[in-house]
Amino acid sequence: MRLRFWPVFLRNFLVWRKLIIPSLIANIAEPLMWLVAFGYGLGALVGEVSLDGQQVPYIIFLASGSVCMSAMNAATFEALYSAFSRMHVQKTWDGIMNAPVRLDDVLLAEMLWAAFKALFTATAILCVMLALGIVQSWKVLLAWPILLVVGITFSCLALIFNALAKGYDFFTYYFTLFLTPMMFLSGVFFPLDNLPEAVRWLAMALPLTQAVALVRPLFMDQWPSHALLHLGILAAYASVAWVIALHLTRKRFKQ
Repeated sequence: MRLRFWPVFLRNFLVWRKLIIPSLIANIAEPLMWLVAFGYGLGALVGEVSLDGQQVPYIIFLASGSVCMSAMNAATFEALYSAFSRMHVQKTWDGIMNAPVRLDDVLLAEMLWAAFKALFTATAILCVMLALGIVQSWKVLLAWPILLVVGITFSCLALIFNALAKGYDFFTYYFTLFLTPMMFLSGVFFPLDNLPEAVRWLAMALPLTQAVALVRPLFMDQWPSHALLHLGILAAYASVAWVIALHLTRKRFKQ
């Protein structure tokens, strides 16, 4: 079986390689500012938070959530703004499909490329956390495949809106109405126990909540509970979103 998506993925990598340093700085600057401002600043006031009956240093609590948030943001940005530029503005997809490459292959390459960018960003942030002494457990190494799944999930979700968009302004709705509320409701900055019961049930169904539930115990040198359930929910989000994104993208190119 020929991996027809691979040349498209490689093309994106070769272009990005020329801008790897600015891209790296841009991707890790914001999460590190969150970490410094809230982890060390607010963390000095909070000290520890109670999580499942256990006292956890706030800096570790925040670090484990922020790396998931960073993977989400990196995958989303790449599958929205960058993919939309290649698809609609630069017409790169049209040029690629003059070769024996199908639209499905291009979309798959874009999804995997966005997931790779998410994993790369999360890895860079984990290295900084390791240098700062925040990460101390070897179990954090197991966060890598989880963060790859997170990248795949959010890239699939973002590609739905990429297929619907008429311009860059459309993405503001996705960030404002979906990503930003999820960032604050998924246990990144504070435990879900502090939320009202109705909101907590809603938060438990969000994809970022599943990612945080899987990664945070690894930072605490523990194993995540109900890991298969959380992975299954992420896989369900990714599968459904991929089918929808593929359908909408095919429909867009037929118009």
